[in-house]
Amino acid sequence: MKYFMQTIPDPSDTPPTPELFEEMGRFVQEGFTDGSLVATGGLDPRKTYISHHGADFTVTDGPFTEAKEAVVGWAIVEVASHDEAIELSKRFWRIVGDGRGTIQRVYDPGEVPTDAAGA
Repeated sequence: MKYFMQTIPDPSDTPPTPELFEEMGRFVQEGFTDGSLVATGGLDPRKTYISHHGADFTVTDGPFTEAKEAVVGWAIVEVASHDEAIELSKRFWRIVGDGRGTIQRVYDPGEVPTDAAGA
């Protein structure tokens, strides 16, 4: 099962230390090595919105997310269960400190949600 995770840090957090970067680097490398981490990255808080109605498209830059609400990081993990995704997320938060995030199931093309959480 694949899960998309987003990271929203606590706005009162202090900048990461070199030691934190090292520990996070080990955590990320472990995930890529064991296959549980599929992809990860950071996000720019600036957004472009696009909508489509009939034959018309509307493209709008912003409004921009306030820093305290910005999703700053994301990961796609592949694990055996939702519980395993939660445990990976807990490990992540123990390293980086306070904040909040989301865990959302990702379905491959053609895959039909069969569980109650995915319906």
